[in-house]
Amino acid sequence: MLDVPEWPGHTAGQHLDVRLTAPDGYSAVRSYSIANAPEGERLELTIEELADGEVSPYLAEGLMPGDPLEVRGPIGGWFVWRPEQREPVQLIAGGSGIVPLMAMIRSCALSGSAAPFRLLYSVRSPQSVIYADELQRHAGRGVGVTFVYTRGVPEGWPHPPRRIDARAIASATFGAAEQPSCYVCGPTPFVEAAANLLVEAGHDPARIKTERFGPSGSS
Repeated sequence: MLDVPEWPGHTAGQHLDVRLTAPDGYSAVRSYSIANAPEGERLELTIEELADGEVSPYLAEGLMPGDPLEVRGPIGGWFVWRPEQREPVQLIAGGSGIVPLMAMIRSCALSGSAAPFRLLYSVRSPQSVIYADELQRHAGRGVGVTFVYTRGVPEGWPHPPRRIDARAIASATFGAAEQPSCYVCGPTPFVEAAANLLVEAGHDPARIKTERFGPSGSS
């Protein structure tokens, strides 16, 4: 959680840049999606620690309350959801790609929007689910939440480990006829595969917005 005085506000789906500067002057910049709904001057980041990372280990293990950070943002105006949107919203996340999509779910709940939301979330195993308890609460309030496990499944799960495929798109997402706005976020290969599946299912490419990241990209 970051307190950012005079924060101008953000829109769900945007990100910010975090710069760390070492005593010798070396600096590294990473982009992180903002996880919370737009509200006040407090920002939430969800950091996935990378063992060989330059920035994430410090943010996850070294940063202490009161330590200053240099941030720049908000950044981005395309991969965003606004409460005035009324069409169905289809979210598809891979791993930590859930972060900006969670901001959209939270923004919808905070604003009282009646827009229908569904989330198709691909993770390695049940233990890899980010925001597991909160997603369960949102599911109880009407958000459609479906998991696809790629390596390990819960006991009694009806499917073996698999990746998001045409069957998952057909069974767990809004159909093309409902003209949803689709938001896909995750590693580049995942995003490309999911977006192609949506197009093959008849969705208008203009209604599919993607955000992708690599080892040093946003999360």
